[in-house]
Amino acid sequence: MTARYREELRRHDLRRLAMAEALRRAGPAIIASGTTVVIALLTLSLAQLGSTKGLGPVLAIGVAVGMLAMLTLLPALLVSFPRGIFWPYKPAYGSDEPTTRGVWARVGWAIAPRPRLVWITTAVILGILALGLTGLQASGLTNAQSFRGHPDSVTGEAVLAAHFPAGDGQPVIVIGSPAAAAQLRAALAATPGITHVTPPITRAGYAYVQGTLTSPPDSDAAYATIDRVRAGVHAVPGAHALVGGNTAVNLDISRAAAHDRRLLLPLILAVVFVILAILLRALVAPLILTATVVLSFAAALGVSAFFFTHVFHFGGADTSFPLLVYVFLVALGIDYNIFLMTRVREEAHQRDARHGAITGLAATGGVITSAGFVLAGTFAVLATIPATFLTEIGFAVAFGILLDTIVVRSVLVTALNLDIGRWMWWPSKLAHTPDPAPAELGHERAAALTRG
Repeated sequence: MTARYREELRRHDLRRLAMAEALRRAGPAIIASGTTVVIALLTLSLAQLGSTKGLGPVLAIGVAVGMLAMLTLLPALLVSFPRGIFWPYKPAYGSDEPTTRGVWARVGWAIAPRPRLVWITTAVILGILALGLTGLQASGLTNAQSFRGHPDSVTGEAVLAAHFPAGDGQPVIVIGSPAAAAQLRAALAATPGITHVTPPITRAGYAYVQGTLTSPPDSDAAYATIDRVRAGVHAVPGAHALVGGNTAVNLDISRAAAHDRRLLLPLILAVVFVILAILLRALVAPLILTATVVLSFAAALGVSAFFFTHVFHFGGADTSFPLLVYVFLVALGIDYNIFLMTRVREEAHQRDARHGAITGLAATGGVITSAGFVLAGTFAVLATIPATFLTEIGFAVAFGILLDTIVVRSVLVTALNLDIGRWMWWPSKLAHTPDPAPAELGHERAAALTRG
């Protein structure tokens, strides 16, 4: 909004007219962007995991309120001040258009002669970065791995494990019908991986039995033992047995997180595609843009996995880590796609699709990269917290945003726009508007430089 208002001040003498035009031009992109993020976050309400399910509506409300403020309060405040609010680069009425010069205009013209080579090279590099995903271990963090350091709780747990059975501090708990108490105890005691089973205690209409794991309570071996315990006690007729304890809870959380990923990742992607198709009035562009977002996410996660394992030496990642990073990066990546492509579409109507791609990048490149740096810095602050999970979220999202804004949005998407040209906008009317071939753009740029 601010960048578009500054641009319109060069074309309008009166500030209120400039803001009215900025709202008219930028408003739909902001509304579509905010709506995309809100809906993507609301899909988290379908999660099985309570922490994820509760997070979605809270964040969605925050984004919706922020969007409302940016469309009402911010424009009113900007118009209330003279042009000097943009000091030291005051946009004077009638001054040169910012889309004709600058770093991003030069980037666009540099890509124009060989866009196919640029996007293929960029996509291959991102694909190589995404290979790091094979090393991502998002099966959960142990108590010791959850901290960057050695707090007293972790030290105490290590001392306990050194002198007592591995699962002594986190027993497996079985409750069921009092009539089947003896059978439940026998089934628990007969389970491989369980030792020191207590006599059953009956309270409030339930039989309570407790056993000790022979494996560390947050290990894969312990999780396998929980499955064996459940199979054993569930086979006791009429027992109505339930298995709990910290290890059982962590196992259930891990499985719920896996379910949520399988459900929500494609659902969010479908939401993003539909909104893009409605906004851009096309089908090819949304398909390609959605693919670039997925590639960007995979590359960011691949690089993050490499750093977590080989640089930071973390023990793994939390089970909810992939989903949360996906929500942030996909939603924000689509934000930047919307900002770029709505401007490209606007400029394409003025001339043609390929010139629109160059002008759109020149007009929005600075805005998108600036927003990316601000957001990346915000998430990077999470790395100061001594919790491994928050450090990983901060690093992955900060890196992913920078990758998306500097490389994917500004280079890959622009190169695809320039290579595909008007067919990017199929089946809308823009697909039938002739545009110059990439080689012609190269000759046009060379001629302009010669004249200059």
